[in-house]
Amino acid sequence: MCYYRALVIYQTSLGLADFWTMHGRVNLSFLKSTLRFFHHQFLKLSWLALLMVLLGHVIFSWVLMWLAGESALLPFDRWFYFYITTSTTVGYGDLSPGSGAGRILAALFILPGGVVLLAGVLGKLSSFFLGVWRRGMQGRGDFSGLENHIVIFGWKRNHTPKMVDLIFGDNRRENRKVLLCTSQEMDNPLPEKVLFAQGESLTDHSFIQRTGVGNAARVIVFRDSDDQTLATCLGIAATKTKAHIVAWFDNVQMVGLLQSHCPQIECHSNISMELLVRSAQDPGSSRIQQQLLSTLIGPTQYSVPVPEEFGGTTFGRLLAFFKADHEAIVLGVAGSATGNDLRLNPPGNHRVEAGQIVYYMAEQRIHGNEIQWEQL
Repeated sequence: MCYYRALVIYQTSLGLADFWTMHGRVNLSFLKSTLRFFHHQFLKLSWLALLMVLLGHVIFSWVLMWLAGESALLPFDRWFYFYITTSTTVGYGDLSPGSGAGRILAALFILPGGVVLLAGVLGKLSSFFLGVWRRGMQGRGDFSGLENHIVIFGWKRNHTPKMVDLIFGDNRRENRKVLLCTSQEMDNPLPEKVLFAQGESLTDHSFIQRTGVGNAARVIVFRDSDDQTLATCLGIAATKTKAHIVAWFDNVQMVGLLQSHCPQIECHSNISMELLVRSAQDPGSSRIQQQLLSTLIGPTQYSVPVPEEFGGTTFGRLLAFFKADHEAIVLGVAGSATGNDLRLNPPGNHRVEAGQIVYYMAEQRIHGNEIQWEQL
């Protein structure tokens, strides 16, 4: 008999425990739903409205505490400290209401109101920064304020990452930001290295303006087709930018067409046939071409402008000076960055004058201010 009575009492206690557990879960779920509701509502408010509500809650709470006679909490520095520690549920305990009315107000008005409002402010703030980051990842940012940067028009999965690696492989280059532009629907493929801009058309004037091409230092055009490359180059040239523009074409005839309209644009075309024949005639030539152009392997080809105040010298003296002072080999000189005025390995008495460009091969880039031009 006692056994059955104990069993009934035990089962009843289990039922009560389940009831209170379920009741607690319902209350917790109701609390979470309530907080979530207010959180979403506050996120819909503008910054001004949300801050006005928060300020109103702070002032009204202070008035209630004043009416409750909590004079120790009323000075500005103490009130600010008490409100923040209470609203964030930190509650250090060094400041707290001394009266029963003050405790009730803190528990029923200040704490829940402050928690919801501060959560709304922090949630809206995090949403703002997340939106900024997301716009950057999706390429919707405005980069028209950039200056002295490098702009790459076009994305090719098998080539563009290598192009970016080669740019950053020159560890003595001028520290320029790199902006990658594409018309493909995608997020920034190289977020740790480049900025990203995405648009429906890379030839659209508003998109070109958004890339800050007018203030750029270098522009690389490497599109999916020659027609796209040509249209993009013409659109960029129409901005009258002073940036040096480089474009890649598969068809050498397109190079002539572009340069007839925009001679200032430096064009490259497919030279694989030339490399193939050169390697056949002089075995191993492909290694020289690869190393000469890559910033990732050994000595590489660079260029440096001759300062305007330079009095002039001969190519022979320049060649000997670069080798003796910088362990570099001068390859040639040119009067401009584009055109047909490049002289590779000219005679020793060939004059090198101010304003020309010197092309050389070295382990790393040599800046113009590191060359003792006066010794020449």
